[in-house]
Amino acid sequence: MTYTASDFKKGQPRWCPGCGDHFFLASLHKAMAEIGVEPCNNAVISGIGCSSRLPHYMATYGMNTIHGRAAAIATGCKIANPALTVWQISGDGDGLAIGGNHFIHANRRNINLNIILLNNRIYGLTKGQYSPTSPRGFVSKSSPYGTVEDPFRPAELCFGARGHFFARTVATDGKHTVEVLKAANAHKGTAVTEVLQNCVIFNDGTHASVYNNAGRAENAIYVEHGKPLIFGKDREYGLVQEGFGLKVVKIGENGVTEADILVHDAHCEDNTLQLKLALMGNGDGFPIALGVIRDVDAPTYDDSVVAQIEEVKAAKKYHNFAELLETNDIWEVK
Repeated sequence: MTYTASDFKKGQPRWCPGCGDHFFLASLHKAMAEIGVEPCNNAVISGIGCSSRLPHYMATYGMNTIHGRAAAIATGCKIANPALTVWQISGDGDGLAIGGNHFIHANRRNINLNIILLNNRIYGLTKGQYSPTSPRGFVSKSSPYGTVEDPFRPAELCFGARGHFFARTVATDGKHTVEVLKAANAHKGTAVTEVLQNCVIFNDGTHASVYNNAGRAENAIYVEHGKPLIFGKDREYGLVQEGFGLKVVKIGENGVTEADILVHDAHCEDNTLQLKLALMGNGDGFPIALGVIRDVDAPTYDDSVVAQIEEVKAAKKYHNFAELLETNDIWEVK
């Protein structure tokens, strides 16, 4: 059956005008329609926060859970009904602060979930406190003189927890977001997608360098497996390896040709270069990497649990309660 985005829409979103959540919701509707899993076989699970209202606007199964527990509920949902396609929606606070432990263990276990991390570097729902991804020195209601903490970098946390899929996109880049969501869904295992977005009320412009087409042309690199790491408005720059790091070069200068440019390998089990790509773009002279950065096959937790249950059942002498009773001595009382 063919679906359209409207088949997955429900209700009237209640977010501030211009909020990145609106852009992402539209992309998720389109991606689900293109993926083609019927609405009743999708479940959208969230925690608490502005972005966590999203299940209310989906014509699928959904659950708005408690703060930080989206991954735990999503895990139970997937184990109880492996046939469901499960999407977890979390903000940077919900997902990486109170929900941080669940986030790393979902990655470690490699549960077949699509984890969406909507990162605006602020607590928006509670009116503007700094979050685990806010940069050092960030002034907010809870850090009036600037935070004295270094932030989490979601890719680093994902990779450190032995994550097998990590992608990044920008909420306003609708076409690219749809393609990334489709790739995340196609991956079997925990698929983390970081979505960069602005909070127009409390942290507007936090991702300004890549929030429009012109900014992305100047400050981003779209990575694609098997393609050279080339970027720039005229595709005039590229990435090469220098020692244990990366280096930006200009194609055509100093004898550099396209053949010298690194080719992206998202499927490489060793995540060294993938992590370097994922951490670029923090005022270091490198572009921000967008696209599927890591995509590696590995056994999934839910498949392993089901296989273990079947293995144990096959070795047992009983398969239901009546057979269990008959494994013991039986006598008849008259």
